[in-house]
Amino acid sequence: MKGSLGAYSVPSDYYLADEPAIHDRIWIEQNWDLGRLKAKGKGEALIIFDEIQKIEGWSETVKRLWDEDKIKDISLKVFLLGSSPLLVQTGLTESLAGRFEIIRIPHWSFKEMSEAFGWSLDKFIYFGGYPGSASLTDDEIRWKKYINDSLIETTISKDILLMKRIDKPSLFRRLFHLACSYSGQILSYQKMLGQLQDAGNTTTLAHYLELLGQIGLICGLEKYASQGVRRRGSSPKFQVFNNALMSASSQTTFEDSKIERDIWGRLVESAVGAHLLNSFMGNIETVHYWRERGSGVDFVISNDKKIIGIEVKSGRRKESTSGMGEFQKRFKPMRILIVGSGGMPLEEFLSQDPASLFM
Repeated sequence: MKGSLGAYSVPSDYYLADEPAIHDRIWIEQNWDLGRLKAKGKGEALIIFDEIQKIEGWSETVKRLWDEDKIKDISLKVFLLGSSPLLVQTGLTESLAGRFEIIRIPHWSFKEMSEAFGWSLDKFIYFGGYPGSASLTDDEIRWKKYINDSLIETTISKDILLMKRIDKPSLFRRLFHLACSYSGQILSYQKMLGQLQDAGNTTTLAHYLELLGQIGLICGLEKYASQGVRRRGSSPKFQVFNNALMSASSQTTFEDSKIERDIWGRLVESAVGAHLLNSFMGNIETVHYWRERGSGVDFVISNDKKIIGIEVKSGRRKESTSGMGEFQKRFKPMRILIVGSGGMPLEEFLSQDPASLFM
């Protein structure tokens, strides 16, 4: 890529470390020097390195070159892109402390999938937000194989198993599939062990679930409480970052899912949770759930000063709102919001930035 980058009109170049040619730290230096020449000639320049994590020792090289530019007052802007969040994060924190800003790129939203591919709300709820798979949705078997083989397995193998010590890789994979099938539901770690039929321990499961959250696949939401200790000791509520992970792991088709009210209800709730997680990625807002003695609220979003309770209604079954009154009584939230039947239309909610709810 040369020329301008959107509204940022400066000389710019794009380099991909994933190309067949062998790339190493010298390759970074050579292209960095080209950027320096343009910056000296034009006063400013931009270079972009994509899949930077695939070059061994990249962070040390970037640190040295960046520090040299600062000393010489060279105005060269640098974007480092990577599809392996943990590998990129490790390089940044170990070598580039104080020299970077993280800009996280979340999964595609309903609004993006609708504008790019003309998807309906129902289609997004089932197939989720992976743009690369959009052309395969007419063949669900092929679509599921693509999601499982090309996205899920590749992400787990590259982002986790090759760089983290996982003593029980089969347990790790089984936990992922269990979490996908239970997205939108609360499950204690002890019950997880029973479902997984493994002699592991709850600490291992909590660690594995945290890793899955770090790579943006699925997480365990903590229970909302005024005391942090109680939050960390709560049973997690599984929540996917992308509904495609649920559907690809299921034997139920798109059409059958729309008929099965319990399945569709969990897909709707998970779509709302995924929208919250992706919208607040890297922000001060946090996402929790709340459940106490049979009463509950599906999601609790909070920042430093305000909290909002969100209850999701799919309209597919009789759904109580009794937990909302109890939650309001205990925590005095800024507002309680119903999303779906009887409240804000689901399509409207998924099309807006949830941060606007705090205004």
